Amino acid sequence: MDLQLQGVAARHPAARPEADPSLQPLDLKIGAGEQVAVIGASGAGKTTLLQVLALAMRPAAGTLSVGELKPWALPRRALQRLRGQLFLAPQLPPLPPRQRVVTAVLAGRLPAMSLLASVRSLFYPSDIPAAHDALDRFDVADKLFERVDRLSGGERQRVGLARALVSPARLWLVDEPLSALDPVHARQALDAMTQAARERGATLVTTMHQVDLALAAFPRILGLREGRLLFDLPTEQVDRALLERLYAQHEDELDGGAGPQHASQPQAAVPAPVVMHCR
Repeated sequence: MDLQLQGVAARHPAARPEADPSLQPLDLKIGAGEQVAVIGASGAGKTTLLQVLALAMRPAAGTLSVGELKPWALPRRALQRLRGQLFLAPQLPPLPPRQRVVTAVLAGRLPAMSLLASVRSLFYPSDIPAAHDALDRFDVADKLFERVDRLSGGERQRVGLARALVSPARLWLVDEPLSALDPVHARQALDAMTQAARERGATLVTTMHQVDLALAAFPRILGLREGRLLFDLPTEQVDRALLERLYAQHEDELDGGAGPQHASQPQAAVPAPVVMHCR
């Protein structure tokens, strides 16, 4: 599924009318099956961009196209069908605490299910093997029948990512997928997500604070600063000087993300710490 933005700007619904848009007008094309990481300091507009791409936030200006469709010109029912082809994984996955993990994972299929099938799935999970296989990729298959409220924060985050693997979506939009994970599980989760997207032919766009992991795993990097697209480059062209410009006045986030001296240089043998940032 391909995306095209022309002069798209967005303002948070709670923002005052006179406030500057949190996402300044930008032009962007993402081809079907591409894998793109969006980096930048906290407050740069990364999550706002993801919300716009997920059709969860209507642009304040400009035009968004999803495939051949212009979503905000569609009738309400057609817009809902289109949203069913997208998968948005927020940083804190909305998992009901008393729900079993198997049910939470298979909820990724709800957009493609009838109301009757959706209700039935709450009591009789329809494809337990698929849920197990998705969880196994993120090293949490042993939690299949646990209750969500018995999971750690990192386990919940991985369960939220496993939903994408069982969903029918052709576009995966993932917000800060590694924020609650230790370095080992962060790398494992990122490998599982990118490999599964390639196998599916799904388009993957993810926001990340861990600069070193973004550069290691994604072939294309978008750099956002203060709501503006500072650069859109192949990974090998993202050097230390460009990263320092992107994170100016926010050097702690860049250093915490372990940005390399140059993207093409080998990574350190010891994984850099994963830094958690509150929003």
